[in-house]
Amino acid sequence: MYKAKTNLGTAVRLVFQLTQHVRDEELMRSFIDYFNCGTITKSRESFVYRVEKLSDIQNKIIPFFNKYQIQGVKQQDYLDFCRAAEQMENNTHLTKEGLSLIKGIKTGMNKGRSRRE
Repeated sequence: MYKAKTNLGTAVRLVFQLTQHVRDEELMRSFIDYFNCGTITKSRESFVYRVEKLSDIQNKIIPFFNKYQIQGVKQQDYLDFCRAAEQMENNTHLTKEGLSLIKGIKTGMNKGRSRRE
């Protein structure tokens, strides 16, 4: 979520991001070829694979992780990610209520999950 010149003053950007140690550079670069989308950046001792285009997330990333489910606690974050993507697909993120829902989803993801459960 970020400040924007919209009616609500806030906009949403859905981002899929995966970070690995620099020794895994070849693996990280292979994601671009495999998914045919995304970018790679180097950040200190790691590489970051990042997909920001909503259609790529909806048509490539989400179907992949629906087919090959994530194991462990990150599966819950993935399901929340899908809920946010669904809100964006339905354009409910353009309403005050939808924006509030996405903000709640975001707050509960990753480190915020331990506070809820």
